[in-house]
Amino acid sequence: MLTAIYAILFYLATICLIGGLGIRIYQFANTPAPLKIPTTPAPKTRLGVGFRMFREVVFFQTLFNSNKWIWLFGVMFHLGLLLVVLRHLRYFTEPVWFWVELIQPFGIYAGFAMLAGLAGLLLRRIILAAIRYISAPSDYLMLILLMLIGASGFAMKYAVHTDIVAVKKFFLGLILFDWQPLPADMPLLVHLTLVALLMIIFPFSKLLHAPGIFFSPSLNQVDNAREKRHIVAWAADLEK
Repeated sequence: MLTAIYAILFYLATICLIGGLGIRIYQFANTPAPLKIPTTPAPKTRLGVGFRMFREVVFFQTLFNSNKWIWLFGVMFHLGLLLVVLRHLRYFTEPVWFWVELIQPFGIYAGFAMLAGLAGLLLRRIILAAIRYISAPSDYLMLILLMLIGASGFAMKYAVHTDIVAVKKFFLGLILFDWQPLPADMPLLVHLTLVALLMIIFPFSKLLHAPGIFFSPSLNQVDNAREKRHIVAWAADLEK
């Protein structure tokens, strides 16, 4: 019964994540940008826009220029999360890819960095009055949810010592539609429940800034307003 419940839960969570992301990205791509509003200084070529987006996604350039402390916490969280997610690929591949094996030790330290970054971002919202004033309950809940996912993951490694071989068999069974028994360790069940919850709410939360940054007009537009008139499709139809 436990295996069936979590198997169905993760099938539904995967459908929500993939389907929700697809719908939201489709909406982003089809939302008109009626104004030329690139944040200056802005590149004047599409190649320059590509380099700018690369710097934003990889180095968080705008955040670095605005607040070094937030940038530090943000980098700790995002880089740590990336390594943790890549480390977890060992549960979904057989045999395990060689580079996934290489990053296993680094993924553990990345988990601590991820939690430290999240704690810094949460304390910032609590301590700074200006940030606390504009923070919605969902802002706190997202940070707490991510922290609980990380904490329950460490509980499995250092407290309960979950049977990771059985966990891997369970997820490989989900992929192959050949369900395998799921261990009943409480930290594991908490961890998987929180991960499934995150997958379900991701397309409908502020965490959607991950793909949304690529559709930001202030970042993805070329600064060529003087050389070329910017007209969106619906406005061009009106001029005909």
